[in-house]
Amino acid sequence: MKRTEDTYQHKGMRRQLINSLREKGIQDERVLEAMNNIPRHWFLDSAFNKIAYEDRAFPIGEGQTISQPYTVAYQTQLLCVNRGEKILEIGTGSAYQATVLAEMGARVFTIERQKKLYDHLQRTYVFKGKYPNLKFFYGDGFEGLPSFAPFDKVIITAAAPFLPQKLIDQMRVGGIMVVPLDDPEHKSQRMLRITKTPDGIQEERFDFFSFVPMLSGKNH
Repeated sequence: MKRTEDTYQHKGMRRQLINSLREKGIQDERVLEAMNNIPRHWFLDSAFNKIAYEDRAFPIGEGQTISQPYTVAYQTQLLCVNRGEKILEIGTGSAYQATVLAEMGARVFTIERQKKLYDHLQRTYVFKGKYPNLKFFYGDGFEGLPSFAPFDKVIITAAAPFLPQKLIDQMRVGGIMVVPLDDPEHKSQRMLRITKTPDGIQEERFDFFSFVPMLSGKNH
């Protein structure tokens, strides 16, 4: 079967997944609609074809994972995405999260530090041409993309050891960052939503998650 086939079985499994996300508390129907429109199995090796719609993370190489669908939905819901907004994503990975944001009409600028993953996406990304609003960059996520700033939103899809000031600087006033921040006491990450104000930042704290670490520099 071709990687880009989307069978009735796939669509049925996807609907079941969306229903389970709704039951787990995801209420933003635009997020659920976007995820229902995107074949997750296209982002995984064909060996995962029959389990691609289970609500769990899977390895994608280079020690990285495609995030659990619930995590993608949770972060996206916290981000309060509006059509036309400029969103900076740190940690492209499989590009599934970036594609969800692009499907919702955002202008997405996504950075990947792993050269092998970045190059793999350039060769294999199946939505080339569909999302002209999605741009890929190879670079250090801690540095962001200052030449494209300011951003309306920032989403970090790895465990941040601290709040990266350079990324906060690249947000507009009123902008939002969603970031899983290391919490050594719980040995996991607390999901935060940071809103940039004229006087600094406001912080909202949410649930605990487990992410791969956010690392500095570029990996060749």
